[in-house]
Parts: sequence; C-alpha cells; structure tokens
Amino acid sequence: MQKFESRSGLILYFLQGAKRYFALSLVFAALVSLFDMISPKIIAFTVDSVIGNKNPQLPETAQRILEAAGGITALRSHLLYTALAVAAAGGLAALSRFLFRSFNARGAETFVKRMRSELFGHIMYLPYTWHSENKTGDIIQRCTSDVQTIKRFVSEQMVQLIRTVLLIILALGFMTSIHWKVMLCSAAFIPVIIAYSLVFHMKIGPAFEKVDVAEGVLSTIAQENLTGVRVVRAFGREVYERDRFEKQNEYYTGFWIRLMRLLSMYWSTADILTGFQVLAVLVAGTRACLNNTLSTGGLIAMISYNMMLIWPVRQLGRVISEMSKAGISIERLRYIMNSEIETDRQGALEPPMDRDIVFENVSYTYENAPGEVLHDINLTIPAGKTSGILGGTGSGKSTLMYLLERLYTLPAEGGRITVGGVDIADIKKEHLRKNVGMVLQEPFLFSMTLQDNIGIAADHPDLKAIRRAAKTASIDDAIRSFTSGYDTFVGERGVTLSGGQKQRTAIAQMLIRQSPVMIFDDSLSAVDAETDMNIRRALRQAAGNSTVILIAHRITTLMNADQIIVLDKGRIRERGTHSELLDMNGLYRRIYDLQTAGADL
Repeated sequence: MQKFESRSGLILYFLQGAKRYFALSLVFAALVSLFDMISPKIIAFTVDSVIGNKNPQLPETAQRILEAAGGITALRSHLLYTALAVAAAGGLAALSRFLFRSFNARGAETFVKRMRSELFGHIMYLPYTWHSENKTGDIIQRCTSDVQTIKRFVSEQMVQLIRTVLLIILALGFMTSIHWKVMLCSAAFIPVIIAYSLVFHMKIGPAFEKVDVAEGVLSTIAQENLTGVRVVRAFGREVYERDRFEKQNEYYTGFWIRLMRLLSMYWSTADILTGFQVLAVLVAGTRACLNNTLSTGGLIAMISYNMMLIWPVRQLGRVISEMSKAGISIERLRYIMNSEIETDRQGALEPPMDRDIVFENVSYTYENAPGEVLHDINLTIPAGKTSGILGGTGSGKSTLMYLLERLYTLPAEGGRITVGGVDIADIKKEHLRKNVGMVLQEPFLFSMTLQDNIGIAADHPDLKAIRRAAKTASIDDAIRSFTSGYDTFVGERGVTLSGGQKQRTAIAQMLIRQSPVMIFDDSLSAVDAETDMNIRRALRQAAGNSTVILIAHRITTLMNADQIIVLDKGRIRERGTHSELLDMNGLYRRIYDLQTAGADL
C-alpha cells in the first residue's frame, strides 16, 4: 500500500489526470496578466505622444507597426485606432480568461472526482475494526467538506497564488520601466502585507482545526438521529436530541464567531494598508510629475498598475491564510489514505471451504477492553452439520463468528482457526468471505428494491433464484402481498419493513449465494416462534451439504442442531445435543426451564 509521507505527496497523487488541465489554465492565466498589462501602456502612449507631444519610446516591433499605420500624425487624426488597440488587448485578455477558467474548471472536477473515488475505494478495504473506531459522521465530513476545501485550495487559491506572483512580477516590471522610484513606493507595501498575512496564518490554523473537529461531531449527531429516527420517536427523545444538537451547534457556531473575529481584524487591517499603498503611489507619482520626471500618461499607467496589484496582493494574503485550513483538511484525508487496508499474506490460498472448522485455543481481547471476550476456545464445527451456539449478551458468540470471517484479526498469540486444516490467516479474504455467508445480528438493507437487496450478493441473480431464497426465508408471501411485489423500494436501512421482515430479507440475501458455510447470528430473534420453525425446516432442506451455524438466545431455535455449544463469559461451559445438555442439568437446563416456563406463562 502506498504511504503518503507529506501533504504534497498526497496532493500530487490526487492530481493524476488533472495536471495537464491546471498547467494549461496557468498558461492562460499568465496571458491574462500580460494582456491586462498592455492596456495601461497603450493609454499612457496615447496621452503622452498622441494627444501630447512627447517623443514615443517604443519597442522596435511596435515602432514598425506604428510606421506602417502612418506614424503619430495618422494616429492623431484617427484616435479610434488607439481605442481599437485597447479593445483588442481587452478582447485577448477576455479570451484568455475564458480559456483559463474552462481548463481550471475541468482540472478541478477531474481532481475532485479522483479524490472521491480514491477515498471511497480505500475506505471500502479498511478493516472492520477501523470503522468501529471512527465515527461515520466524521468520515462523511472528511469525504465531503474536507474534499471541497482541498478542491477550492488547489483549483482557486493555489492557481490564484501562482497567477498573483506572475502579476506582481509583470506589474513591477512595467512600473520599473516607467519610474522605478514610484514603483518602490508600491512594492514596499507588498512584503508588509505578506508578513502580516503570515502572522494571521499562525493564529488561524489552530482555529480552523477546532472548527473542523466540531463540525465532525455535529455531523455525527445529525447522522445518528436521521438513521435512528424511529428509536428517537419510540422513546420520546425528540426534545433531548434536539437540545443535544443545539448545544453542539452553539459550540460549533461559537468557534466560527471567534474565527470570523480574527478574519475581520485581518481584512480591516489589510484595507488600511492597501489604502496607504494607493496614497503613497499617488503622492510619489504627483511629485514626480511636478518635477518633470514622470509624464501624465506615465502617472495614469502607474496608478493603473498599482490598482491591478492591490486586490491580487490582498488575495495573496488570503491564500496564505487559507493554506492553514487546507493543510488541516489534507492531514485529515492523509489519515484515511495512510490507514492500513486489509491485505492477504503472500501466497494466500483458496482451499475448499466445505471442510471442518476448528477453533484451537482461541483467545481474543478488544482494544482497551478490561478483559478477554473469548478465552481458550477449543471447538470443532463438523462440515455439513448444523451447530448451535447459545449464550448471554457479551458471552462472545458474535465475536467468535467475526473472527471466523476475519472481520476481527486474531493475534498470533490468540490461537488459530482452521478450515480443513488450513489456517484462515492463509486464506484469501475474498475467497473466505465469499464462501462464508453471514446474516448479521442487525441486518442492513440498502435503499433499493427488495429484488435488488436479495440479489445483491449473487453474481448474476435472476428472479427465480431470488424467489427461491425468499421462500426459504419465509418472506416470499409477504413480498408478493406488497403492491409492487419484488419491485417494492426499501427505505434507507430498511425502515419501510418490520424487524422480522428485515431479518428474513437478510436471510434470503445470504441464502442466494448458496455458501458452503452459513452463519445466522441471532437472525431469527425478531420473528415469531412459528415462522422461526418454518424457516429452520426450510433451511434444513435448502442447506444441503452446507455447514450451518446458528447463534441464538432462544433454545427452540437450536434444539434440533447436531451439536450445541453453551458460551458463558467467553468460555465454553457445555456442549452436546439438546437431550445431552438437558441431562447434564447445568446452565443449558436452567435456560431451557426459564424459557419454557416463560412460554407456558
């Protein structure tokens, strides 16, 4: 995986495919500055030599053009020619400006497209643990707000920086050719404004970082409440969540107000400095005119060039100030791009997956957790059989399966898990996950039709296969009762379906793959007992030679399994068939008695 040691390295990586557009935009930006510089020269020549009597001092090429047009005498009779020359320079500047903006926009969109694609592609391959440690709202904020900040910096501010430097060089060069002393009066203010901007750069950087962090928290609160709106409504938490959002919003707004105060001080002080710059050039130019060292046309040109410098120099200060904000955004994206993606070992295998699954001395601890969630697990799940796992909340049932799927990485000292004698660490992740189907405890459905949701895991799903999987999951009748049937659009996260319907749709989603290993992680908890029984009966017929692992709290879901493992606080307490475990008169029996007593009640 490519590592980005610097901000510039990351920007250059994202700029692939867009560099030529930005290069062309800079060429036309330079032409804009050049053509803008020509107009004051033409006006100065007109005032001094055409209207006045000053002997013109023109470059050799310009002198030849003037002679071909009939000389100064002809121009005095046809002032329209000089007006047309100014218009031509303006027209060329306008054409160059159009091409500059066109190529710049093309480069900007190519740049931002690559940024989005690379970020999304990289995030898709980051480990499950990384997603657990980073909040979704903050990730979204990095991939939207920070991406736009960097786009603006590269396409607008960075280009403006180069263009401004070119403009300053050209303007000062033209001013020097007219009157170097007056030029110095203008140039003296430029380093002052730049130095002043650098001071603010030091202050604004940390302020922008705090704003970005606060915005990420605000985005997370909004995202959580929008996706969990039913829970909020169900528990009457609207006022609480609104107050929590408003508190963070006020905190975020407070940061922006303090930042705007800093920026207001910066811009108002810059206004004063540029005002003195204009005054200095006007006073020095007037004195030079009175001393006959500067012509009237020259003074007009000097004032024009100075006015051309004022806004770009102020923009230069703004660009330098904005560099702090862009720098923070680049660092936030660099964190994502430098995060280690999931990789396979060299020479990773694709062995048959219809073999025994063996957990050997497996122990696992979550980062920053007080103790082990799994301790010394030794377990064999026979191929082609149904195994049940029973345990309370926090007993490690789901963790066991996440380790099998390599969603969590088992440390070297944590034992090993094998399929047919092959360590899963030596199996290609794609091959492993393609052959180990899993219905998660909390099913996730995408905002698409039911047909698309069920067929999402298959390479080439057809409606016949989708309906077959839906029938096995006991959801076919419910889907056909909908007005649009399998074309029914499912809302975000499946909000238009009941909990049981979502679980059964997720089961069908997994069944269509016909995986050699099928894991049902408490995925029947939201269905009634009769539907539970119907699904299990259909599963026995549909599973064929697949290895089935049922994780549940409900004993009736597991009682027909070939073996049942009872987990308690990360340890295997009991194992055997339903009747064997009842005869042990241990934890399984106590759970069974409690559940049957509850059912009778």
